[in-house]
Amino acid sequence: MALTDPLGDMLTRIRNGQRAKKDSVVSPASKLRARVLDVLQREGYIRGYSEEALGAHKGLRIELKYFEGQPAIQHVARVSNPGRRVYSGSSELPVIRNGLGITIVSTPKGVLSDAEAREANVGGEILAEVF
Repeated sequence: MALTDPLGDMLTRIRNGQRAKKDSVVSPASKLRARVLDVLQREGYIRGYSEEALGAHKGLRIELKYFEGQPAIQHVARVSNPGRRVYSGSSELPVIRNGLGITIVSTPKGVLSDAEAREANVGGEILAEVF
């Protein structure tokens, strides 16, 4: 069965893993997923990730992060999806929780957080919001 939203699937695996208090979760690998995980790691929402073999395919093992028993990611949601793409210019990027959360944006300069995109003065497709 084909997966229609691979990034949404990875975000759901992270959400479910944290609710189940798992140390890590595994997701199939892709360049977009790895770039989104880079942003989450830079912003301190996950401990890290690594590639590993899942049979004939590559997978990403995502190390989840907790603070005093609570997940570092309280909320993660897909904004733009295959049926409805959401784009924003650099000046209109949404601010999540008065700057306490981040928006992950796919820009011509790569996948960036909203703060990095504003600093680089680029807009793009809003992939997800995290806080």
